[in-house]
Amino acid sequence: MSDNIEIGFATEKDLPYLVELLAELFALESDFHPDPAKQQRGLLTILDEPELGRLFVVRVGGKVAGMANALITISTAEGGRALLLEDVVIHRDHRGGGLGRKLVEHVLKWAKQRGIVRVTLLADRDNQPALDFYRKQGFENSHMAVLRKIL
Repeated sequence: MSDNIEIGFATEKDLPYLVELLAELFALESDFHPDPAKQQRGLLTILDEPELGRLFVVRVGGKVAGMANALITISTAEGGRALLLEDVVIHRDHRGGGLGRKLVEHVLKWAKQRGIVRVTLLADRDNQPALDFYRKQGFENSHMAVLRKIL
């Protein structure tokens, strides 16, 4: 893997690559299905309203190789801002080289610097490699059940 690795905020010019990465991710998850128009609309909302959260990208040699979506919310249980970490995905050509770990570490450092007190994430319960990856990053299982309703 190239040593020319950069991690930073996504921009609008990154959108086509982010939509492709989400298609890769959603192909692995049973709850979601790729819909490029929906994904672009969601990504644009985050880019246009940074108070909602930030999109992070990892670039190798100047090209987008992965992404993470960090949405900001409030935890009444913890008494402060919390982060919902979503859409962590590294392009299949770059997996296994530590980019995912570097990306998550970067997002966690960014969150801590902003006084965020808890990070929560969702992973497909059947995606054992993802679950193992997050546990290696210090995430623990929760006793909370995830429920959802599409409106």
